[in-house]
Amino acid sequence: MLELTDDTFKSEVLESSVPVLVDFWAPWCGPCQRMLPVMDELAKEMEGKPVKIAKMNVDENQGTPGEYGILSIPTLIVFKEGKAAETLQGAQSIDQLKSALEL
Repeated sequence: MLELTDDTFKSEVLESSVPVLVDFWAPWCGPCQRMLPVMDELAKEMEGKPVKIAKMNVDENQGTPGEYGILSIPTLIVFKEGKAAETLQGAQSIDQLKSALEL
């Protein structure tokens, strides 16, 4: 799974030619911790497919979450062609994430 920073967000997400699912999370967040194995499994299942699975620690990177109005975590956003296409808040199932990616 790709780990994003404020510095890499533009090149890895906004300029990506494939959809990118970004999990905005923090280590102290219980629901975020429950999402980690789901995100890891999704990343494994999507390996080799035209999609990126990524996460961004909101404690270490505050610029990007602020730009996208992230007020509660976990918040997951699917970016397509450089734009936020779908936003999911709270813990999600792997099927919900796949559906959001439309794969």
